[in-house]
Amino acid sequence: MTSDAVALDPPEAGHYTLTLYVAGQTPKSITAFANLKKICEEHLEGRYTLEVIDLMKHPELAQEHQILALPTLVRQVPTPMRKLIGDLSNIEKTLVGMEIRPQHP
Repeated sequence: MTSDAVALDPPEAGHYTLTLYVAGQTPKSITAFANLKKICEEHLEGRYTLEVIDLMKHPELAQEHQILALPTLVRQVPTPMRKLIGDLSNIEKTLVGMEIRPQHP
């Protein structure tokens, strides 16, 4: 897990901009990252940008971005912004919560 953005394609219609806020390499943070990567690879292939922000390294961003619990997933694009808290282990709940629609062939 890194603190760098993973840019796959430039933003376009159907593109998702996601940010996962974590607190170091805790089991819950690692699980959330793994679950999110799986969701993105299966449902958003080539249509997402993912940034992981470690609030242990950048604590000032918690207040600035209004993060109250960890891990937190924020979908910034498409709007409106959506937030989900937890390890994202319930894939169906995550897809519904983030309003992720599978890509049609």
